[in-house]
Amino acid sequence: MAEMINNEPTRNDGRRGRPTRDQVIGRIANHIAARRPGHPLRIAVDGITAAGKTTLARALAAAVADRGRPAVHLSMDGFHHPRAHRHRQGRDSATGYYQDAYDFPAFARSVLVPLGPGGDHRYRSRIIDLASDQAIDEPPVTAPADAVLVVDGSFLQRHELAGLWDEVVFADTSFPVARQRGTRRDTKLFGSSAQAEHAFDNRYHAACRRYLAEVDPATHATIVVGNDDVEHPVLRRIGGEHTGTGETS
Repeated sequence: MAEMINNEPTRNDGRRGRPTRDQVIGRIANHIAARRPGHPLRIAVDGITAAGKTTLARALAAAVADRGRPAVHLSMDGFHHPRAHRHRQGRDSATGYYQDAYDFPAFARSVLVPLGPGGDHRYRSRIIDLASDQAIDEPPVTAPADAVLVVDGSFLQRHELAGLWDEVVFADTSFPVARQRGTRRDTKLFGSSAQAEHAFDNRYHAACRRYLAEVDPATHATIVVGNDDVEHPVLRRIGGEHTGTGETS
């Protein structure tokens, strides 16, 4: 069911104000919590690198739990390929990041299929420790039938995962804003801000531009959140239809 959202709630003085983060996340959580497909609900939080996906996914999972549904947050960080596979086309390769970073078939097999229609509800939360580059073989966890799984990651609408999501939230963040966030976050990891900027320009965001061109993920998502301003996100579409703002992407 589509829900039309007014992104400018009325203030006490009668004027329209900008929605807060909690208001937008609450509207999305209400929409998700109302869905009961008979198996765990599988929610993707998609977007370009440093779009704010993880923060949004955590907040959304917490809001769904507050509404009485068992909620699980997973990150695609636990479903990377080993480092040698990820970097086989070169450490700076955008094509390598797009094609080789994530083990989507293993993720589908270990998480989305068992949590979907006819599945046994037994899923794995990760298959690799990203920091140590070591494979993880933890026993599967059983999810309740009414659980909500919220997964954040890049490229979540690629063909390997087609038809396996019940809802897709796209965190629509502009490249300049995401680049600033990401390079600030990863300066220590790369050793300098210049090296972090190089990685974003030549590998991460170059791959994301290919993803946007090939998949058009904002158009195909069921929920779109304008996320340039994390304190005042804009809910642009929910339930597959545009909201009352007239904004589309």
